[in-house]
Amino acid sequence: MKFTKFIRKTAFAVALASAFTLHAQDIKLGFNGDLSASPSAQSGRAGVIGIEAAIEDINAAGGVLGRKLVLVSRDDQSQPPKSIQNMSDLIDNEKVVAVFGPTNSGNALAWKHIPNQKKVVTMGMIGSGTDITKPMAPGAENYMFRVSMMDREQVAALVAYALKSGSKKIGVMGETTGYGQGGVKDLLEILKLHNIEPVGVEKFAVSDTDMTSQLNKLKSAGADTLMVWAQGTPIGQLVRSMDKINYFPTLLTSWAADNITYFDAAGKSLADKPVFLRTMADPSTPKQKKLYDRIGSKLAAPSAFPFAVHGYDATLLVAAAIRQAGSTDGSKMREALEDMKAPVDGVMKLYTKPFSKTDREGLTAEDLVFIKWRDGKLVQYSDATIKQMSPADYKK
Repeated sequence: MKFTKFIRKTAFAVALASAFTLHAQDIKLGFNGDLSASPSAQSGRAGVIGIEAAIEDINAAGGVLGRKLVLVSRDDQSQPPKSIQNMSDLIDNEKVVAVFGPTNSGNALAWKHIPNQKKVVTMGMIGSGTDITKPMAPGAENYMFRVSMMDREQVAALVAYALKSGSKKIGVMGETTGYGQGGVKDLLEILKLHNIEPVGVEKFAVSDTDMTSQLNKLKSAGADTLMVWAQGTPIGQLVRSMDKINYFPTLLTSWAADNITYFDAAGKSLADKPVFLRTMADPSTPKQKKLYDRIGSKLAAPSAFPFAVHGYDATLLVAAAIRQAGSTDGSKMREALEDMKAPVDGVMKLYTKPFSKTDREGLTAEDLVFIKWRDGKLVQYSDATIKQMSPADYKK
């Protein structure tokens, strides 16, 4: 009897050890971004849905290097200290081999030194701050990559549009977050490249509901175009404030105006005021339609779908880097991403050598389209100015 119990205990121990071994063989990927707090949280949730869909497909096809991918998500609640803590936890405790995110650009700027010091690839797929993917120092190894919009690419196109359309006096506004002020910095620098001095630069808090004071200053200065960098909800409140004083200059904004939080704050009758850029209007290719049919019901709104696409494609690129490197070593993965030998067929596009030692952006201005709201839907926008624009009009 004692021998039988010994055999049973031994078998159980072996089975348990095997289970731990199999679990240890999983390749852990991390997500660190806002899933609950800021106006951009729905973008974070959509990004995670896209990452999970890609992991499901990759695992169904046999995984990577014979191992399954698993996702460990952390909600930073739009707070830089929390985001820093999450990044250390994911890398040091969870032992993830790559991190996706964040939702808010300012948080990436707060913790980008961590993955660079610890040599862990980070693949941005929401936050668009220009400085996120810049190296920590000239010539330094850089572990920051991105498959999403970049602010400077958007700004270059919007400034070109403003000047091509005949704007004479441009006003600049931005929220006081890292995202807003990073965009304002890009706006002022690119306007300077065109030898344009704005008639005014105004700020507002992300929680402000009345911007009439700032708008009246710009109105008095004669601004015929406003260029605004902020998240969805404050842009919506800005449009409402414009309505209060009946001041509707040409309004060019960050892509955050695509967020359903913007539409809810602005209301249907005012939602069509801004022009902005995006990676797509509606799912248009067979791959995009197939993915949308699969995950669309999980999204907070159809407008969040591009973030799911970026999350999906970012995961494909990380998986491809692991395969090419034949390893989950951070340095080898970085080197693989800098010189990808085979194209990666994503949902957004075919990624042929999307990165290099100096270029960390998987998407560029050529991948962007002008967008407006119309009757409660996002639609691709075109007018005589857009039709006349050429690469020569862009300055970066």
